[in-house]
Amino acid sequence: MAETRAGAGRRTKLTVVGAGSVGTAVAYACLLRGSADVIALYDIQAAKVRAEVLDLNHGTQFAPACRIEGSDDLAVTAGSDLIVVTAGAKQHPDQSRLDLAAANVTLVRELIPHLLSASPGAVIVVVSNPVDVVTYAAIAATGITDGRIFGSGTVLDSGRLRYLVAARAGVAVENVHGFVVGEHGDSEVALWSGTTIGGVPVDSFRVDGRAVFGQQVRTELFEQVVRSAYEIIRGKGATNLAIGLSTARIVEAVLRDQRRVLAVSTLQTGRPGLEEVCLSLPTIVDAGGARTVLDVPMSDTEAAGLAASAATLRQVQTSLGL
Repeated sequence: MAETRAGAGRRTKLTVVGAGSVGTAVAYACLLRGSADVIALYDIQAAKVRAEVLDLNHGTQFAPACRIEGSDDLAVTAGSDLIVVTAGAKQHPDQSRLDLAAANVTLVRELIPHLLSASPGAVIVVVSNPVDVVTYAAIAATGITDGRIFGSGTVLDSGRLRYLVAARAGVAVENVHGFVVGEHGDSEVALWSGTTIGGVPVDSFRVDGRAVFGQQVRTELFEQVVRSAYEIIRGKGATNLAIGLSTARIVEAVLRDQRRVLAVSTLQTGRPGLEEVCLSLPTIVDAGGARTVLDVPMSDTEAAGLAASAATLRQVQTSLGL
């Protein structure tokens, strides 16, 4: 596995599979942030991937040093330290992520073994929706259960929640800490009981002596989190910029061995009732992939919501023969 970018002169290689709106946003975000030394873009549409690689390369002089390459030949992915999979059917307006399951499950079952054949030591991050079910299918297809294959999960959903809380509280988003867990989709759960603003529990946060985050406000904010993707898709056809940035953060946690706590989707083995399903909980991410899932305290209502989210995902998996 790759060392940190500063270690021993080791050059890190990231491959992004899929040159659609999400894949190119991931590559662009990683280029701007200097996330990897080499970024390879793979897509079966030769003209599209060539055009995207040209466009990215034309901007390399304005970003941290990085080599950009791409092809419709799977050989371009060889020697990757980290592979981000974004390829798959596109979500349409008002279509749930779970509706995409069958097509994208079939794709990863066929694709990921070939990717690992070209890059045997690579960490795989699945972004294709529905990310939890697709991640489970990828793990089942390869037998890799040690966290080297995981999904982007609710990292973006947690970011959406923090943005909304920060805006309502009138503070910088960096001062808000909290997680959305469970499915990356309609059954996800906000862990309000552990959300803090500058170290102050959200229930206790006040402005001019007035409580800001009552139950009604929390319900409204979380509804915005859940429905925001649908709004973006209706308005511009796809969500891509924020998922590009949030995926870049995941990429850096792996390639730089940061041991960062992120709400990524992993094969659950700890909490009772969550076994044999991939969903998101705060997890330590390092050079080896998704490592320790933290035993996060949650209220009885939150725990029940998480169990219901797991049941929803398990039902989809069963319907697909997983």
